[in-house]
Amino acid sequence: MIAALAGKVVVKKKDRVIIDVHGVGYEVFLTADALSRLPDKGEETFLHVHMQVRDDAIVLFGFPGAEDKELFLALISVSGVGPKLGLAVLAGLPLDELCRSIGTGDVKRLTTLPGVGKKTAERICMELKDKVGHLASAGDFHPADGGTTDGPGTSSVVMDVLSALTNLGYSDPTCRQALTRVKQRVGNEAFYELSLEELLRECLRSLA
Repeated sequence: MIAALAGKVVVKKKDRVIIDVHGVGYEVFLTADALSRLPDKGEETFLHVHMQVRDDAIVLFGFPGAEDKELFLALISVSGVGPKLGLAVLAGLPLDELCRSIGTGDVKRLTTLPGVGKKTAERICMELKDKVGHLASAGDFHPADGGTTDGPGTSSVVMDVLSALTNLGYSDPTCRQALTRVKQRVGNEAFYELSLEELLRECLRSLA
């Protein structure tokens, strides 16, 4: 099972990219937003991947962040939502907004997405409303906003801070609001330079 790919961008098309991994070209389908985040041809990139095995083909779907992939997998677990529709739903709204719409049962908002009818939107909300809240938290602070994939301010650091704040008794929405206030106060670049300890301290100061 292919779970991720790291290699050079060979070709970028409207809805897919070909990545050269040690001489083997992998065709990966992704959203237009994810495609826009990829580097230019010939440069190195990394994608989280879901592999769909069909009778007539093996299809790869790519995601810039682990949260995007996790939400995609949650979506296609819903009856009537296949990979193509799941990708279209992901493309329709920012991750945090999509998760909030699902969590609040905003069926009307979801039906504005391509291919999503009322019954499908209701199923998505009913089956996933309690499963996507943590993804909205990470979506507000995606590495694509300016952080690196392995340094301070990445989703893993933010999730650790969210976990610590939750263990202290704060609700998830309150924690996310604190992170947003810190990011607005210190600026995007400085936010992603904060260590876990510094980010936690700033959030606690915001909550005081």
